[in-house]
Amino acid sequence: MIYYVIAAVIIGADQLTKWLVIDRMEIGQSIEIIEGFLYLTSHRNAGAAFGILQGQMWLFYIATVVVVGVIIYMIQAKLDGSRWYGIALGLILGGAIGNFIDRVYAGAVVDFIDVYIFTYNFPIFNVADSALVTGVIMVILHVFIEEKRQETNTT
Repeated sequence: MIYYVIAAVIIGADQLTKWLVIDRMEIGQSIEIIEGFLYLTSHRNAGAAFGILQGQMWLFYIATVVVVGVIIYMIQAKLDGSRWYGIALGLILGGAIGNFIDRVYAGAVVDFIDVYIFTYNFPIFNVADSALVTGVIMVILHVFIEEKRQETNTT
């Protein structure tokens, strides 16, 4: 299915960009892309989003295996013909596996996209994180749209 291809593209892009950062940058090194806004900064995160739960790898292993299992089940059984929902699940699947690979092989996730929003330095992230967030937002929008559609059809 195309949704697994989407996941594979995300995994490939994620792992390639992380490899480039590992190969060509020192940890902590930062390269300015857009002054005052976007930087490539080599960082390792042994926790979850925003650095929470540092060092709790066993929790991330279990959670990722469960999430991947649920996402595969949803793709196989619960799409109901919605391409939007399938793309969202493909993004989530690719992002989850991309970060899982880092945790298994390196004990930490390689982050490198460093964004400043005015004076706020947003937590450093990567391609897998971007796919996960985009996929989750798409799922939320899908749920709201489907609820509205069902309300309209029942009235």
